[in-house]
Formats: sequence, structure tokens, C-alpha cells
Amino acid sequence: MNLLRAAATVSGITLLSRITGLVRENLTASIFGASAFTDAFFVAFRLPNLLRRMFAEGAFSQAFVPLLAQARAEEGPQRTREMVDRTATVLFWVLVAISLAGIAAAPALVWLMASGLAREPAAYDAAVTMTRWMFPYILFISMVALSAGILNTWKRFALPAFSPVMLNLCFIGAALGLAPHFDPPVYALAVGVVVGGIAQLAIQLPALRRIGMLPRVGLGVAAALRDPHTARLLKLMAPAVLAVSVAQISLIINTHIASRLAPGSVSWVSYADRLMEFPTALLGVALGTVLLPSLSRASAGGDRDEYSGLLDWGLRLVFVLSVPCMAGLALMAESLTALLFHYGRFDAQDVLMTRNAAIGYAAGLLALVAIKVLAPGYYAQQDVRTPVKIGLLVLVATQLMNLALVPFLQHAGLALSISLGAWVNAGLLLTGLLRRGVYRPRSGWTRLGAQVAAATLAMAALLLSIGARFDWIAMRETPALRAGAVLGLVALGAASYLAVLVLTGLRPRQFLRRTRDD
Repeated sequence: MNLLRAAATVSGITLLSRITGLVRENLTASIFGASAFTDAFFVAFRLPNLLRRMFAEGAFSQAFVPLLAQARAEEGPQRTREMVDRTATVLFWVLVAISLAGIAAAPALVWLMASGLAREPAAYDAAVTMTRWMFPYILFISMVALSAGILNTWKRFALPAFSPVMLNLCFIGAALGLAPHFDPPVYALAVGVVVGGIAQLAIQLPALRRIGMLPRVGLGVAAALRDPHTARLLKLMAPAVLAVSVAQISLIINTHIASRLAPGSVSWVSYADRLMEFPTALLGVALGTVLLPSLSRASAGGDRDEYSGLLDWGLRLVFVLSVPCMAGLALMAESLTALLFHYGRFDAQDVLMTRNAAIGYAAGLLALVAIKVLAPGYYAQQDVRTPVKIGLLVLVATQLMNLALVPFLQHAGLALSISLGAWVNAGLLLTGLLRRGVYRPRSGWTRLGAQVAAATLAMAALLLSIGARFDWIAMRETPALRAGAVLGLVALGAASYLAVLVLTGLRPRQFLRRTRDD
């Protein structure tokens, strides 16, 4: 398998997902603005989304994919089939129970997440209602994670990468078509989320059937729990849940803090997070998706040289692609925010506040993407305890930084604390891999660092000299001109970066890599 081609495929499809995601955020900003009710939606959506990251894409995927790869390689199709069915049975019924409990406990959960909303009783009640509507989303999206883990293990990367597009399309359709029929209109977004979760699962079922791995959910939960594979999965998931929970606890605390700042703070941070997630998903998620199955196979086969080579390849790509994104996001935070969100009820003040948060996120973009490559270096070895310990330390460090930064920077301090915490996280993960000897950096890093630094400086100089000539907020009256100017500046910045890389001797073929199982 050509890893660069696979990563490019996932990244390209993820680009479509992020574009539709930005369209969805643009509509949310222009139709609903940054108000107490949009804060209520983001709080309500964050609760099931938090559980999705903990139990689905987080702990479950990290534990399930290495075990599935090992079972497929060592135990044959029948035992692999049984593992999938029993895992699906346990996952389904546990999530039904969690969804019902979440619906019942919605008022308490909203208060724990954002007690500051209680200052606006109508918004608080809306958050509770939308939480109840959206809690079943965790069931559908967790089954999506199961399906994606199977398809990725079979090297079917495209469809799992495409499934988030379905959520965005349902979200967009709800915002445009259903908002006038609800009071408050923001309830339409909650409907779009639930329909989107169902759609994401539905499109993966035919692909699973074609490879003969469509999960069969049974009633024998007790029997499924006694299966050695399920027991091993749960044993690995326990610390993995704690590891992912650490990041989500930090997110809960940050949301709680934001709810007590100026109205709109939760929304400003959420919109800035969308800007940051665009490059993070294109680079980090794509590389992590492709690397984890390959690292798992290399670990199961005891091929230490292949294992180290895969990590080195991933980190080099992260470095070359993330550094210019980090600089570009920081320098173009205002222009990108204005282009994407400055319409309708999203005013000039919202642009400036979102810009501040985006700059805070930009400071940690390289580290946030690197974590997506470094963490699989542990998960592929079925080691989730080390990331747990690191995560706990990062949680404490992040909240200490909040105490220092939020009083001065307000909501932007929350974003900057997350970025600084990401640097601590990435540094500790890298140090651990180096000490174990499973990652041995190959030659050429010093030269690569000089090339990337020269290209980034050239790009930054171009962005600063040209970008300062525009009043991005005033250009709201000429949206087509503003769009052309922003996109043109992005293109010029990217072209200048790539040109300097080529002039200094960097060639794309240096990143071509095939796995040894081909």
C-alpha cells in the first residue's frame, strides 16, 4: 500500500468534509449569530460529542483497530467475524443504556457543563431540550466508529473519511429548511445532528456487506462479554477511556469557564475551533487513520525498523505541512474569520473575538497535529496507559495556564492554554517513544528544518505585506471581492512556500513510502 497516496486520499476527502463543515458553520453564524441560544446549542452538542470522542473515535478505535488487525493476521476470518459481532453487540446495548441515562440526566449535565447559561433561563432550557434530542447521536456515531475501524483495517479508507460529509449536509439542510419551523429556530440544528448520525451509519453498511463484515447485533450480551477478544478490548479501553476523558474534562472545564465570560464566548471559541480543526483534520486525522493499521501490523510482526520508519515518515509530513498552516492561521485569522462567518447576525465584534481565539489555537497547531501521529505509536503496541499518565499531567498544566491567562485574555486565553498544553503533550509522547527506542529519527532532520524555516519566513513576509492593505471587516459590503482577495492570498502564500521548498532542494518523491505488507 502506498501510504502517501492513501493519506492523500483520506486528506482529500477530509477536505470535502471540512469545506462542508465550514459551510455549516457559516450558515450557523449568519442565521443564528453568536448569542446565548447559539451558546446553548454548542453546549448541548458538546455533550454527546464528548461521549463520541471518549467511547467511539477515541478509546474504542484506539483499542479496537490493533486487536482487529491482530485477529485478522493470526486467527483467520471466522474468529475475526465472531470478534466483530460480539463487539458490536456489547457496544450497541451499552450505548443504548448510556443514551437513555443521558436523556434523563440532561438538566444536571447541562449545569455541570455550562452553569453560566442559567443567567439566561430560556437559553438554559433550550440547552436541556437539545441535549435530550441529540443524545441518541452517540449511539449512531459509535456504530459508525466500529464500521470505520473495520473498513480501515481492510484498507478501505475513503468511505469512513467521507461519512462526516453526511452530517454536514444534514446540518446544512436543517439550518436552511427547518429553522423557520422551530421556536427558537436553533432547535433545527439539533434535528440535523440526529439525522446526520443516522446517515453516516447508513452509507457504510453496503461497504461492510461487500467485504463480508457487516456486524450482527445480538441479544447475548453476557456471552459476548465472556469472549476473550471482548474482554481484551474492554481491558484496553478502560485506560483509553481515561486517556481520552482527560482531554474532554479539560474541554468541559473550558466550556464552563467560557459560559461565565461575556455572552457569545462559547460560540467565539467554537467558531475558532472550526478554523483550527480544518488543517488538523486534513493532516493529523488523515495520517493517524492511515498509520494506525500499518503500525499495528508492524508491531504484531515485530518489525521494529518498519515501525520506526513509519513514525519518522509521518512526523516529517506533519512538520512540512503543519508549520506553514500554523503561521498562515495566525497571520490570516481575521481575514479567514471574516470570509467564513462575517454575514447576517455575525458582526464586526464577533469577527475580532473569534480572531483572537483563532490566534491562540494557531500557536499549538503543529503540536496538535503531531499528537495524531505520536499517539498511535503507543496504541499500536496496545499501550494506552502511558498516554493516560501524560494526559493527566497535561490536564493539570492546561488548567493552571487558564488561571494565568484567562483573566487577561478572556476567551482567547482558553484557546492559548489548549495550545500550550498540546506542546507539553506532544513533547512527552515523543520523549517516551525515543527512550523506548521504538522511534529512531532518520538523518536529514536538520536540513529539513532549515528548508521549512526559510519557506515559512518567505510566506509570512508575503502574507504580512499584502494582507495589511485590506480592511477585511469593511469588505463585508463586497463579499465577492473579499472572497477573491482572501483566497488569492492563501494561494500566493502556499505557492511561495512550495517554491522556496523546491528551490532549497526538497522534492515530493522524498515522501513516497510503501508498507512492507504489499
